[in-house]
Amino acid sequence: MRGCAISLAEQRRGRGGSMGNCRSTSRVLPVKTHVPDFEWKIEDFSSLLETGAKSATSGPFHSSGYNWHLQVSPMHKKPGAKTAYVALCVYMQRQTSLEQGHSVHAVFELSIYNHSNGMYCGCKASHIFEFKNFTSNKHCLIPLQELLISSDFLVDDSCVFGLEILKVDAFSPEKRAVVVQKKATKVENLFVQKKGYLEGTYTWTINNFLELDHEQSFARSPTFEVGGHKWYVGMYPCGGKYSTDCVSLYLYMDASKELPLNSGMVVQVTLSILDQNNGKYFTATTGLRVFSGPYGWGWPYFVGLKELKDPSRGYLVGSKCVIKADLAIVGSSTDGKI
Repeated sequence: MRGCAISLAEQRRGRGGSMGNCRSTSRVLPVKTHVPDFEWKIEDFSSLLETGAKSATSGPFHSSGYNWHLQVSPMHKKPGAKTAYVALCVYMQRQTSLEQGHSVHAVFELSIYNHSNGMYCGCKASHIFEFKNFTSNKHCLIPLQELLISSDFLVDDSCVFGLEILKVDAFSPEKRAVVVQKKATKVENLFVQKKGYLEGTYTWTINNFLELDHEQSFARSPTFEVGGHKWYVGMYPCGGKYSTDCVSLYLYMDASKELPLNSGMVVQVTLSILDQNNGKYFTATTGLRVFSGPYGWGWPYFVGLKELKDPSRGYLVGSKCVIKADLAIVGSSTDGKI
């Protein structure tokens, strides 16, 4: 894609720009954007890269009646492409959002802070968020290698990303277009450790899965401790609000109220289900997630019920099912000043 192949040096020479949507087929000039509603400073950006995580997701911030997250993919590549880009997308928090048949059309700006001129630049985009569609497309801001050598956007191994909600139209019987009121910018700082992660594993053996196997039921594991914090695995055996005919799995922080005010833990989560026939696991791993409240992170569709109950898979033997959670606490998050 030509729009993703122009360097910062070429921008400065006036030959075009590399900031814009990865889907673009034309060159896009870097656009000055508003001071964002949400500023997200990532400390130790090199440490984020060293984790190998495909993405990192901020804690929530509230705007226009909804809770939003900003997600950065530091090494994003389109299929078949060689150049890695730093890309951003918007995530609407499921638990406080939409009912079946409702949708929200949001117009927003995704940006990165230029320390040299004190301005944000990036791109304007829009997305229709629906009951089962909570994440916007990824938008490329800058080639990763250009960012790493830049003194404009990366200072002391830290960079600042921004999200500004410009307009929200809610389509439902109850809601109409929302006028976005400008308010004080929320600032969140993400700290990623270089080493010394706090890691732990918990295995949850469920001996009565078939007794739980009914619509909208919810089961939770016993509480376990990793890194001085309490956690549990939550499961919808037949799918939850956002999926059906499947097992939904999530990790939750228990007693999250014990965290210091306006702070969170940065965690990478792997959830697995055991193939009891051969001792192997079917696994899924998140990017980095900020746990700061009672909401869980995980997969609405982890494995289909047909696959789960297939005897050749070994996931369900009799009424026994074995779930494993692996956690790595790689950093922390705080609200505050840039």
